Amino acid sequence: MKRFIGFIKKEFYHIFRDKRSLFILFGMPVAQILLFGFAITNEINNVDIAIFDKSNDATTQEIIHKISASKYFSIKQHITNEAEIETVFQKGKVLAVLVFEKDFKKNLTKENSAKVHIITDATDPNTANSITNYISAIIGSYKMEINKNVNLEYQIETKSRMVYNPELKSVFMFVPGVMTIILMLVSAMMTSISITREKELGTMEILLVSPLKPFQVIVGKVIPYIFLSIINAIVIVLLSIFIFKMPIQGSLFLLALESVLFIITSLSLGILISTVSATQQTAMMISLMGLMLPTILLSGFIFPISSMPLPLQIISNIIPAKWFIIILKGIMLKGVGLAFIWKETLILAGMTLFFIALSIKKYKIRLE
Repeated sequence: MKRFIGFIKKEFYHIFRDKRSLFILFGMPVAQILLFGFAITNEINNVDIAIFDKSNDATTQEIIHKISASKYFSIKQHITNEAEIETVFQKGKVLAVLVFEKDFKKNLTKENSAKVHIITDATDPNTANSITNYISAIIGSYKMEINKNVNLEYQIETKSRMVYNPELKSVFMFVPGVMTIILMLVSAMMTSISITREKELGTMEILLVSPLKPFQVIVGKVIPYIFLSIINAIVIVLLSIFIFKMPIQGSLFLLALESVLFIITSLSLGILISTVSATQQTAMMISLMGLMLPTILLSGFIFPISSMPLPLQIISNIIPAKWFIIILKGIMLKGVGLAFIWKETLILAGMTLFFIALSIKKYKIRLE
């Protein structure tokens, strides 16, 4: 037991002596959570738009004022002819042009109908769709105001209610995903170079002839990074709460346990990569390229898994990050307990045991 404890102490000394590793371990997660939290958003604010008002009457001015008064849009310029529409789009000055038809107020009063044409730059389809929805909502709000005293028969009124995220804050969707990616990549990347470092420094032979058993070497390599990754997880959660106002509706204790489980899963995957890699560079490339793209694309972080082709939906089941994101959203946003996320928890635990067992097997092969 003394040898095993001494081996763990040695791993801590190695980590704290390497300033670059410490920067990657603690500096990058903080930078990434801030960068992702502020930069990645599907909300729109102060979007530059242009107005082409063919009517220029009191009604169109009221609608334009309503749009400009919102925090979502900033009227960049007023267009005087249709030829300018393509020009402003080509110059990239605006993302949308709002076109009011001629005799807008007259048509609205006499024919009970008037047209507003929303032209958007669809080089970014998601943004274009959001702009269209936001402008339509503002115009719809104006229409309700002017129809207050108008009695219409057979009106059908629909009401909607958003649960768990009523303000539709995109940061609530991205924080669990970013937390998952950071813990996965940092944990796996740091442990993936642990055994390969021994090989490159020529100290692998010492481990091979030491009285330590393979599972002791594997566990000894993982334990220091468990503590350091837990610190990372705490920092990420605190940043999410105090900077991005991320709610935690469920149990903090359960969140902590699930985070530790995912950290161990990521670390065991990193150890597996380390046992099959000959150099630190190879281990780094596998952990970055082999884990980053599948984690981002197939975990449900950005793209809903249900919208993917069936083969990709099946492949996504072997991505640990998918299950942890479900757990995080369940605890943080929905406030669920273990009774609702036991399946995902068992899957992560099973993956952890599989990765550790495979790592020990691969390590045994290297001993022969």
